[in-house]
Amino acid sequence: MFTEKSQYQSHRKMNKVKNIFRLLPGLLFLLIPFLLFSENRKSETEIKVVDFKQLQPLLEQEDDTIYVVNFWATWCAPCLKEIPYFEEFGEKYRDRNVKVLMVSLDMRSQLETKLIPFIEKEKMKNEVILLDDPRFNDWIPLVDKSWTGAIPATLVYGNGFRKFYPKELTLAELEEIVQPLLAN
Repeated sequence: MFTEKSQYQSHRKMNKVKNIFRLLPGLLFLLIPFLLFSENRKSETEIKVVDFKQLQPLLEQEDDTIYVVNFWATWCAPCLKEIPYFEEFGEKYRDRNVKVLMVSLDMRSQLETKLIPFIEKEKMKNEVILLDDPRFNDWIPLVDKSWTGAIPATLVYGNGFRKFYPKELTLAELEEIVQPLLAN
């Protein structure tokens, strides 16, 4: 048996449900642009993920190009400090047979959440690849026998020159290394 109180409560619940359904089209109207916008916000930046076996040929090319290969990560403060120098250097020497390759040592699981957003935020133009190979002890000495694995580190090679720099570099240092190689 219904009492006035239970009828009143039932009526209030029905009104709440009706109000929710009245608001639903408005909420959907507001949510659709957000959903469409977030779909369009997917990154256009694509990063090639390689293991060391795939990277190794890029460390041993024999042609008339000078290669500057920087090992870095988004979690490495000195690496982040030198990235603008590599970007400026890459832009300045792009038409002079110099190729800059930025080899990220970030975790593959953070590719979409950390690495790509960082690359886009910094507007990096140099080629970036992600080295995903947990066998550090195997491949580190193959890059350079003296390398401990600390980053940043840079390999410069080409035209009979090959030298490894296990430290942070400035734009002036990069130019000091590469300019004599271009004069030959």
